[in-house]
Amino acid sequence: MNETHTERIATELQLVFQQVKATASLLEEGATVPFIARYRKEATGSLDEVAITTIRDRLEQLVELDDRREAIFRSLGERGLLTDELEEKLNRAETISVLEDLYLPFRPKRRTRATIAREKGLEPLAQRIFAQDGIDPVNKDPSGEAQAFVDPEKEVHSAEDALAGARDIIAEWISEDAVARAKMRNLFLEKARFKSSVVSGKEQEGIKYRDYFDWEEPVNTVPSHRILAMRRGEKESALTLHVVLAEEEAIAVLETLFVKGDHQASLQVKQALEDSYGRLLFPSMETEIRMLTRKRADEEAIRVFAENLRQLLLAPPLGQKSVLAIDPGFRTGCKVVCLDRQGKLLHADAVFPHLSEKGAAGAAQTLIGLCEAFHVEAIAVGNGTAGRETEAFVKKLSLPKGISVIVVNESGASVYSASDVAREEFPDHDVTVRGAVSIGRRLMDPLAELVKIDPKSIGVGQYQHDVDQQALRKSLDDVVISCVNGVGVEVNTASKELLGYVSGLGPGLAKAIVGYRNEHGPFSSREQLKKVPRLGPKAFVQAAGFLRVRGSENPLDTSAVHPESYPVVEAMARDLGCSVKDLIEKDDLRARIDIRKYVTDLVGIPTLHDILQELAKPGRDPREQFEPFTFTEGVAKIEDVRPGMKLPGIVTNITAFGAFVDIGVHQDGLVHISQLSNRFVKNPNDVVKVHQKVMVTVLDVDVERKRISLSMKDIPAQSVKERKSP
Repeated sequence: MNETHTERIATELQLVFQQVKATASLLEEGATVPFIARYRKEATGSLDEVAITTIRDRLEQLVELDDRREAIFRSLGERGLLTDELEEKLNRAETISVLEDLYLPFRPKRRTRATIAREKGLEPLAQRIFAQDGIDPVNKDPSGEAQAFVDPEKEVHSAEDALAGARDIIAEWISEDAVARAKMRNLFLEKARFKSSVVSGKEQEGIKYRDYFDWEEPVNTVPSHRILAMRRGEKESALTLHVVLAEEEAIAVLETLFVKGDHQASLQVKQALEDSYGRLLFPSMETEIRMLTRKRADEEAIRVFAENLRQLLLAPPLGQKSVLAIDPGFRTGCKVVCLDRQGKLLHADAVFPHLSEKGAAGAAQTLIGLCEAFHVEAIAVGNGTAGRETEAFVKKLSLPKGISVIVVNESGASVYSASDVAREEFPDHDVTVRGAVSIGRRLMDPLAELVKIDPKSIGVGQYQHDVDQQALRKSLDDVVISCVNGVGVEVNTASKELLGYVSGLGPGLAKAIVGYRNEHGPFSSREQLKKVPRLGPKAFVQAAGFLRVRGSENPLDTSAVHPESYPVVEAMARDLGCSVKDLIEKDDLRARIDIRKYVTDLVGIPTLHDILQELAKPGRDPREQFEPFTFTEGVAKIEDVRPGMKLPGIVTNITAFGAFVDIGVHQDGLVHISQLSNRFVKNPNDVVKVHQKVMVTVLDVDVERKRISLSMKDIPAQSVKERKSP
């Protein structure tokens, strides 16, 4: 562990050094973020997952910076270029940008105009001109000096040729000067603008980028979604995108650094400076700005995606109910599956309610029969093609009493159905059956089912295919791991995909657990997990607290109390003369516990508070209670939507510019950020969450472009109609 790094991070994050040091040490030992946050509060001072993740990521950045610094040292050392002064500057560099600026003059480079001028022996002339104080003390005109460098054999045919070559060398010096680059970078970040234009002839083909056909916006304020939109338009050859800056401002900054008067030598430097800016510095800064803003846009898009994914994964589960799931379709019919309370496939069928009266009658008979035969408690209907029509058909049936009909967002179900995971799970069934199973299980437990699908296919992102894929994957994995461990996993029913996200496990151990379970039957206790091949003490410590074993003789095995704390709970029960089970079931017994009596070197007040909370509600699911939702009848397609309508909807996606809401017409509507609330909204996540049920007012409908504009403000329906009247 590098204590210099931990000291720096503690200062940056305004944390106590010992907190950061302990966190870094635990991470170095292989502890996961959820484990550290939940079970090592005494060591970290109760840092949460956000703080721990920030420390982890910053440690990685600093290691990357050190690795690059060492690579530069090696390169300079091998070429005999590392001086004490340069080494000191490189050691002080705190960012990759500063490090690269310092290294730039020494970086091995291709043959440039300056290289050619040096080969002609013009560097001494360039040095004397650049100094601006050692040439012709009367008028400081370098022409006379340049005459001495004329050499036809080196293709220097005149004094002007010599001066031109010297200016090429000076231009490169200016472009590689660390101070100049830092000032240029700051200037571009403060005053540059993005300018996008439509590519001639691509007006119709790139119509979706119409807003950016003639667009200009400051670099320092452009939102991430617009950067990503313009970059995508550029990638698809519909737009050109440039960084623009008033040249005179940049030249003025450079002149203050390099021009030392108004004599002839200074004019040569100024001429070289202007060439340096236009030919070298501006293209370099434009590339940097594009990279910096791209990174900023990526980070924001990834943040939005991660937050949306968290909300979706933690959507309320229906729970263990017998479910009939329907993957709707018109011509190809509706695939129907029946699942037991654990999500096991019991029966698969197909019905054709939308082709003919005969098909509808047969479908009705089949569905009613299946509901009775399999004691169905809820019906899940996918929201894809024919979803609303199928929902309406099912609701008209004479179903057994108490069955809820629920529309389920099926984004990603088709991806799952064609995946290796689905083929392994259902080798004897086709993609349509697998898709229907996914829809049903998603209703029962969204988290357990969605972990089987690539998060990018779930439909809650913002330009997710355009951002840094490695950073996106890391962030989304963090979210999934956090959600899975936050909820806890029942070890006897969980899939290996779900178990793979449990702290300390991973795909290999998850597969081993399922294999052991299949061979030996359900686990009877957490302790039995130690018999799983390759699941050693370290993995057990990391994972045990997040795994639940229903039906275990030890009631703590169904809770989030870690096995390492079992002796503490047993001591509490012993002191009260009761069993651990009594302690869980009786509030009055817990109320008599003085936790200060149980503080040890390893167990402190934070952990003891957690233990008491867990004893009160052992294994409590932190997700909200499931509530059925119904779309407005008679509004099933975009043509049914009219301005002024007030409709119930479900938030499906949140972006930096607003929220998308499913109102049941196969086309989500957009609630722009300005329409989310009667008050000013800076961050849409402050107002809405993915899967939240909302009431919206229709502002506008564009059937041709399939766009619906919605509002969550308190707007009288009549005022919308009046505003939209021609």
